[in-house]
Amino acid sequence: MEGRGTRIALRIATAVTLMFIYLPLTLVVLYAFNQRGTNAWPPSGFTLDWFAEAARNTGLQQAFVTSLTVAIFASLIAVLLGTLASMAVARYRFFGREVISFAVIFPIALPGVVTGMALSTTFGTLGFPLGMVSIIVSHATFCVVLVYNNTIARLRRTSASFEEASADLGAHSFQTFRFVTFPALRSAMLAGGLLAFALSFDEVIVTIFTAGGVKTLPIWIFQSFRLANQTPLVNVAGLVAIALSVIPVYIASRVTSDAGSVAGARG
Repeated sequence: MEGRGTRIALRIATAVTLMFIYLPLTLVVLYAFNQRGTNAWPPSGFTLDWFAEAARNTGLQQAFVTSLTVAIFASLIAVLLGTLASMAVARYRFFGREVISFAVIFPIALPGVVTGMALSTTFGTLGFPLGMVSIIVSHATFCVVLVYNNTIARLRRTSASFEEASADLGAHSFQTFRFVTFPALRSAMLAGGLLAFALSFDEVIVTIFTAGGVKTLPIWIFQSFRLANQTPLVNVAGLVAIALSVIPVYIASRVTSDAGSVAGARG
């Protein structure tokens, strides 16, 4: 049995850890509504004027739309490639299977500056122009990992006998995928896609190397952070970035937990 002192110490440690993680984010949220428009404590009052000004700022608008577009397309590519790769590794046996699995996962472990430098060098060598497409391709390279990990975990928990039974009953490969494999995978695909969206929307290091003259929201924040007249808009942009990261991650966690509960109930 744990003593009272141990429980108190664990609660204090938990509170300190949460403050360490979330206090900086809380300050960004509070300063986004600060009437004074500065990062000075305490806030002088509550206002929504900075949100209206941010909505009128064409540079911020364009950066937001660019980040949204990149995140959507990078996530779609990641869902397609990550799902196909997971199905190949989980359902087929072939020489080098584990090597391919490691190769798919490896990009997420690389430092962002190394990935960005390598991709920028590759694009330059191939004569591929830097811009929106290069950012999407770059983001997809590490977003694939999130979808792959989610879908291969689901496939490993799903018996292949269902797909074999479908084939025995005369279904071809597409029918088996549509009626058997996809229903089992769709929540994992959705969760992986949402996590990929959140990661892509906030990515800045790789983007700096591959963006050319295109500005995403993180790059706009990075370039405007030290400008005093942009401080209120930077805080608003930071709040939007936090929201568009937290919401997909929360939905992904709910989707995967609900799917696990359903699977457990069926078992």
